[in-house]
Amino acid sequence: MKRTIIASLFLIIACKEEKKEIKTDAEPQQTEEKVVLNNESNEAEDAKKWLEKSIVDYFKADIGSEEKYMRKITTKDYFDYKTDATNVDMDVDGSLTEKEFQDKWKSKFDTNKAGVGIGFLISAQDWNKIEVSSCDLKSSSKDEYIFNVVLADDGFKAKYPSVIKVVKENGSFLIADVLQDEPK
Repeated sequence: MKRTIIASLFLIIACKEEKKEIKTDAEPQQTEEKVVLNNESNEAEDAKKWLEKSIVDYFKADIGSEEKYMRKITTKDYFDYKTDATNVDMDVDGSLTEKEFQDKWKSKFDTNKAGVGIGFLISAQDWNKIEVSSCDLKSSSKDEYIFNVVLADDGFKAKYPSVIKVVKENGSFLIADVLQDEPK
């Protein structure tokens, strides 16, 4: 009888220890998930801050250095694409027709939102002071953030809405696409 009681006590203690082990295993996974989610939201916030600063700095750049600065803040593909879009049907070397432009870029970009014939980020040729009036995260995935952005120029009482995709490449953010509506 004594042996049965002692054996029962050992079983009860062993079961309680197993339950404790299960609980401690589950806790680190939850903590790790919270850390990953927190890192993603910090990353999106960093992308937003970078985008806002880059836009303001772009419009403060010295006249003539905009192209150099644009190249610095965009992916190579987007820079080439937007340069082609800006120069469609213009009388410059390398200028494409509308059809040539569509055929060249339709597999990589939404060419209907390219802002053909207009500048980078805004449709106006002249501006006083461009500011970011809103920049809201629309969606995100690994190393890609899409923002609804409205740029404003109070001097000309103009607003320029767009959707901007920012990617993280080699540890830094770059604009990978800007969906712009054609001016009306």
